[in-house]
Amino acid sequence: MSQTDPIAEMLTRIRNAAHARHADLELPHSRLREAVARVLAAEGFLQSVSASGEGHKRKLVIALRYTDDRQPVIRGLQRVSRPGLRRYAGFAAMPKIRAGLGINIVSTPLGVMTDREARRKKVGGEVLLAVW
Repeated sequence: MSQTDPIAEMLTRIRNAAHARHADLELPHSRLREAVARVLAAEGFLQSVSASGEGHKRKLVIALRYTDDRQPVIRGLQRVSRPGLRRYAGFAAMPKIRAGLGINIVSTPLGVMTDREARRKKVGGEVLLAVW
């Protein structure tokens, strides 16, 4: 199946799995998806991320994280830059999410990172998504 926006499809799968209280989910692997998932895991929104399989059958396995009362840690996911309307921001003009309580994930020349890290390294890029 051809996908025009694999990041939005990944976010929808995470949203649906968290709503259904699944422990983990599998999705087709790509380097960008893995980089985004690893940033989410490093920021504490996901439990773990691992890649399994080889070649074109490679899968990305994401373990979701919940609070003690089984509420998803991820309260919201929003795709910012999309194929029809790309959103770019310099490090000084990087938007804040929920007054600093959420994060933006940014694709920069130095790799995929959070907005805080991009500001610290003084590098801008494409704002992929917002998480809170």
